[in-house]
Amino acid sequence: MPTDSLLTRFLTDLTPLRPRAVWAHGSLAGGDYQEGRSDLDLIAVLPDEVDLRTVRRVMALHRRLRTEPLAAKLHCSYLTPATLDDPDRSHLTWAHRHVLRRPVTPVTRRELLDFGRVLHGEAPAGLLPPVPEQQLHAFVVRDQRDFWRPHVDKARLWRQDVWVDLGLLTHARATVTLRDGRLISKREALAELPGLGAPVEVVEDITRRRYENPAPADGTWLARRAELTRAYLAPAIDTLVTTYG
Repeated sequence: MPTDSLLTRFLTDLTPLRPRAVWAHGSLAGGDYQEGRSDLDLIAVLPDEVDLRTVRRVMALHRRLRTEPLAAKLHCSYLTPATLDDPDRSHLTWAHRHVLRRPVTPVTRRELLDFGRVLHGEAPAGLLPPVPEQQLHAFVVRDQRDFWRPHVDKARLWRQDVWVDLGLLTHARATVTLRDGRLISKREALAELPGLGAPVEVVEDITRRRYENPAPADGTWLARRAELTRAYLAPAIDTLVTTYG
């Protein structure tokens, strides 16, 4: 299985950096992983400060993995015990074929604590602090309000599969987290969307591409799908933020 091969090679190549832990979150941990379509979302906890030398070693490691079929989908943030506590702190991350810095959000932290998959070393509960409900809820509302709502107004984005898929799925997951206090998978989010008033034909399109046939749609459907998605999300996000913000 290509996923297992990639993870085995990644863990082997990471050994010289002496990681205290390597964890999976997202679909790989939550039971909804679709090989070749889902990202491989990882966290590595290194024992020492992430300095320039470490950055270079991480870059070299990921570049060596490029021959693996799924390497482009492997994303990993690199933390240390001294930098674990702050959810607003940005960490060295390899994603989308290059190095960047981004936080490990309260949602990711809660995923790790609730159902994170240990690939190496210590479990998340032994290193990560708990995520208070107030902190989780505040982040989810802020993400919907400050990231997703402004982007709904950028029409050109919504002709792309990734914006339609993540926009609707993230909204459904946010709704359930704020309403019920729990995290759900993308499959569960798809099941929630019709009951939340999302356009059924768009939900069926996402389901088909994720679980059945990923063939691209034609231009007419892309335009209609974008209109349906934006017409639903704008008021849905506004209502969510008003209710829980």
